[in-house]
Amino acid sequence: MKKHASMIESDEAMIVIRGLEKSFGANKVLRGIDLDVHKGENVVVLGRSGTGKSVLIKIIAGLLKPDKGTVKVLGEEVDKLDVKQLQEFRLKIGFSFQNSALYDSMTVRENLEFPLVRNRRNLSRAEVDSAVKKVLDDVGLSQAIDQMPAELSGGQRKRIGIARTLILQPEIMLYDEPTAGLDPITSIDINNLINEVQQQYHTSSIIITHDLTCAKTTGDIIALMLDGKFFRKGSFEEVFDTDDERVKSFYDYNFIENV
Repeated sequence: MKKHASMIESDEAMIVIRGLEKSFGANKVLRGIDLDVHKGENVVVLGRSGTGKSVLIKIIAGLLKPDKGTVKVLGEEVDKLDVKQLQEFRLKIGFSFQNSALYDSMTVRENLEFPLVRNRRNLSRAEVDSAVKKVLDDVGLSQAIDQMPAELSGGQRKRIGIARTLILQPEIMLYDEPTAGLDPITSIDINNLINEVQQQYHTSSIIITHDLTCAKTTGDIIALMLDGKFFRKGSFEEVFDTDDERVKSFYDYNFIENV
């Protein structure tokens, strides 16, 4: 089980969100979100599917604009950045998509090289090769370097997707449903990898999930989202130490004890 704040390096806030609201037509998705993520901290945003969790990280990454409120990431107010500033900002953010977002026509090596060659044009061939080797070693898939995505399992594709975000050495990681569609054993492997990334790369992370095992294993802080707001925040034990039926019913929903 994750020990609260085990990797927090300082009180420095890497992400500061205040009064965040977002609607799509008449559908109010986020109804006043406040959140701080400190340096070296894993924050899990927990909630059932369709509660606005993914909308939240898309706003943090500058993929959506808020209706109200402020979102500061690495000291920048994200929705105020122009196109060039936003491109530079996103190089500091690792976004692990739910579907891994690999290019099917590229080998693993080519998938990993792509963001480097595109964004670090001054690197030599040897430096690119070294960076690819390092991230593959870090996710435990060195042997897959010349394979195609179609040849990989779901868990392997997830690992390669995480490796591709790590190759630019981001300061912040955003994980969107990292264990979705995976079997329980593979899910445990991905949860452990998220913790390893936190330790090795000193990342500050937001992990979006409805998987309680993922939350319990990876989260220094848990923020439970209900009806577009954070209903409870704290350690896993603090969040679920309540007789509130809305929280208890969520605890009983799709929980697999990680032993």
